[in-house]
Amino acid sequence: MIGWPATGTSIGIAMSDSPDRSDEEREVARLEREQKRAAEGAEGAPKPPPRADLPAQAPPIGAGPPRKAQPPTPAGPRPVPRSSQPAGADATPTPPRKVSDDDESPSGTVRPVGATASPQGRRRSPGRHALLFAVVAVAVVAVLFILNGVFEPFKGEASGSVTVKIPAGLDAGEIGALLADRGVIGSAFFFELRATIGGDRGNLRAGTFKLRKEMSNAAALASLTNLRDGSPVIDVLVPEGPARAEIAPIVRKQGVSGNYLAASVSSPQFNPSLYGAPKNVKSLEGFLFPATYEMLENGATAKRLVADQLKAFKRNIAAVDMSYAKSKNLTVFDVVTLASIIEREALFDRDRPLVAAVFYNRLRNSISLGSDATTRFAVGNWDQPLTVSQINSKSPYNTRQVAGLPPGPIGNPGLASLKAAAKPPKSDQLYFIVEVCKKGGLVFAKTLAEFQQLIAAYNNRRAAQGGKDPAFCR
Repeated sequence: MIGWPATGTSIGIAMSDSPDRSDEEREVARLEREQKRAAEGAEGAPKPPPRADLPAQAPPIGAGPPRKAQPPTPAGPRPVPRSSQPAGADATPTPPRKVSDDDESPSGTVRPVGATASPQGRRRSPGRHALLFAVVAVAVVAVLFILNGVFEPFKGEASGSVTVKIPAGLDAGEIGALLADRGVIGSAFFFELRATIGGDRGNLRAGTFKLRKEMSNAAALASLTNLRDGSPVIDVLVPEGPARAEIAPIVRKQGVSGNYLAASVSSPQFNPSLYGAPKNVKSLEGFLFPATYEMLENGATAKRLVADQLKAFKRNIAAVDMSYAKSKNLTVFDVVTLASIIEREALFDRDRPLVAAVFYNRLRNSISLGSDATTRFAVGNWDQPLTVSQINSKSPYNTRQVAGLPPGPIGNPGLASLKAAAKPPKSDQLYFIVEVCKKGGLVFAKTLAEFQQLIAAYNNRRAAQGGKDPAFCR
């Protein structure tokens, strides 16, 4: 043995022959020798696991008598001790396996030959499942968002109206941007996508269209591709101030068909008594809101215009603060009546609040309004000087003779006059007159003496101009 190389095998043999070693130590040495023989005889073969039926170290004190050493066996497989096999079975030992550092098998267990990884090892991690679910959810939401934007299944009813002029040469995207800018549709992108899907890109027409706000993409496309739509549109201007009888010839000249005077007597869609009008008041005078109305040329009728004016009145009167007027026991109908007088008396918006303040002061002091505009309404004279008989008319609309407000509006006021009549500024003025050489502007006075001086200046200038209106000086 002295001539052998100093290897672990030779040392193990030498140690096993030492008489001073215990049986347990000899058994451990024998096992080590068998393992090294197996490694040398079959390079790359898995190392055999430690015997499950033998201790890895010397038993502790008091564990019992040591086991008798077995004689060495030749290299190769050896039978498993009876104590580790089922009773009465000649079990063959399982070939050893290579154990990796990250093996998660419980310590001391041996996986049988041919056994696959446990189901737990093949199972996807919870993180991968969550990521896959999130990707699928995002994709579904994106698809639903696009479908909703294109087809708009929950789109509400369109409201209002807008006239859109589409120039020739615009593509679907440019038309969509124009419609979105005017509030007809919600998105130019989805409009273009809807036109592409429906095959309408090449059918969109140029022209002037009467559309509605907040239309669906499908409805807007139908209007722009329907040959019956896109009729020429006309603008009907209803000026601020004129009464129904004056409006009728004005709108007729602008292409409105039908009898405007008859159409504006009453409407089933409008009840003046809801605004404080007496029950005997049936006329729509005062409620026909003045504005410019866009109407289809083939649908510009007096009945349609009146309906549009009444809708405009409802929208505008809702924006007027009536709290001050109500504190003075004035109804909305009273405010409309007063506003119609203010509209006739004041040419400029800057004068309307002060005229309203004069009327409030006169009403508070039980002084007649003294407005020639109400008398002109009563006698139907708007452009000629009033005669003495007209000034002395017994009409309830003659506010020179009758104190308080007239029975109703004398025309149709605009928003500026309505706001002035509802809440005038604080003022001590009781009189006003057209100021000389101010092109229709008014001048105000607190006392009758001051007012008489203003009247004298007015008459003198008119005489100097040969009876011409002194508001405009040469």
